[in-house]
Amino acid sequence: MFEGIAQGFQVAFSWEAILFIFIGVFVGTIIGMIPGLGPISAIAIMIPVTYSMDPTIALVMMAGVYYGSMYGGSTSSILLNAPGVAGTVAASFDGYPMAQQGKAGKALAISAIASFVGGTVSVILLMLFAPVLASVAIIFGPPEYFALMLLGLTAIASLSEGSTIKALISAVLGFMIVTIGIDAQTGTSRFTFGSVNLLDGVDFLVIALGVCAIAEVCFLILNRKQKLSGLHNIGSLKLTKEDFKEMKGPMTRQSFIGFILGVLPGAGATISSFVAYISEKKMAKNPEEFGKGSIKGLTAPETANNAATSGAFVPLLSLGIPGSGTTAVMLGAFLVLGVQPGPLLMTENPTVFWGIIVSMYLGNVFLLILNLPLIPYFVKILKVPRPLLISLVIISSLIGVYAVSFSTFDLYLLVVFGIIGYLMRIFAFPAAPFILAFILGGMMENALRQSLTISGGSWDIFFTSPLTLSLFALTIIAIVVPAWRDRVKRRKGKDTPLGL
Repeated sequence: MFEGIAQGFQVAFSWEAILFIFIGVFVGTIIGMIPGLGPISAIAIMIPVTYSMDPTIALVMMAGVYYGSMYGGSTSSILLNAPGVAGTVAASFDGYPMAQQGKAGKALAISAIASFVGGTVSVILLMLFAPVLASVAIIFGPPEYFALMLLGLTAIASLSEGSTIKALISAVLGFMIVTIGIDAQTGTSRFTFGSVNLLDGVDFLVIALGVCAIAEVCFLILNRKQKLSGLHNIGSLKLTKEDFKEMKGPMTRQSFIGFILGVLPGAGATISSFVAYISEKKMAKNPEEFGKGSIKGLTAPETANNAATSGAFVPLLSLGIPGSGTTAVMLGAFLVLGVQPGPLLMTENPTVFWGIIVSMYLGNVFLLILNLPLIPYFVKILKVPRPLLISLVIISSLIGVYAVSFSTFDLYLLVVFGIIGYLMRIFAFPAAPFILAFILGGMMENALRQSLTISGGSWDIFFTSPLTLSLFALTIIAIVVPAWRDRVKRRKGKDTPLGL
């Protein structure tokens, strides 16, 4: 492990890596600050840009975009009460009231420091536990991989906000799309409807840009809202000793809790931030202060969401399983660059494995430097005219898709999936299960077929391994528990007089 860490430092502290880490966190910060955009769209747009780059440098930059967006999203949440990223929604509960009280500078400083601590602690945990998970994951065979992928997918669907049924429908739609094209094992075409353009299937970039970027553009065009007014006076960035004392407890607890929830498939930064906020409110001596500008109420979610971003890399790097929609796009970026994440990544490609982990140390330092002195300048980026923003996203998406295949048919598909993504958003169908199903669909199918080939067509192979049975049990729990909780809440609502 220490040899790998030394190799990671050698990669991360090269001049090229330092430059692209800075670019990644800077772009991620800006993207996170803009309401309506997020790390998924940013990473998807940057995939074609990185084709000619070294895979390690490219992935280090994309990782910087990922956790940088969490920093940036906090700025718009605190100043405008308009979260740029879903994981920073909880930060607005107490951050925006602090800004209204003339404490915007203090709120932004708390956010930056809490995010730095959460990100740094989680990177240390990632460095310690990722190799352990990688060594354990080597025992996984095709049946275990199939059960594990199924668990990750159903956990995402079950933990998505809104209806569980709608999340599962989104996942099924993703599976349907991934079956289009020539079957690699039999050589027969599936669901191409006689079109030669669909023989190679639907490209991942078309899905990612369509469902994320183009769908957001459609939403911005068709749902015009009132112009957001920023706060010009952000106040002082200085924190007192009493402020640090209040921050100490939440930062310590939520760094670990956020990392653990980030490791779990389906939890992610959004759920981690809400869990952190709720848990700190229950432990607080004065819970009535939460929602009115509480320092603990802002520190807890900001620590947890950044810790969760690093935690999400544990299943991605060690098992090849994304734990969120953003890491699903990251998985696609890995595959496009010719890197296969999973149990053998640490041994076969240690430069990528340890380079990404160690680069997060440097990235967190850059983000702290950016967020403290440059926050007043970043606020001006929120005033970019909406027509210009929409035009840039559309042009980038079209160029990105066309540069991959040089096919106008893919541009038509981009528009189609953009409309599909917009309709999914309008009717509250989450996009994360759709993207994950598309990414994992082919891998799950291969694992299923390999398992049945090994067993001679017998399904008993899925019920002989204790590990496989445990994963299936967790899958059932992931589906049943949220549905049961929703049912209990509905019953309590009906039993309460006047619905109060």
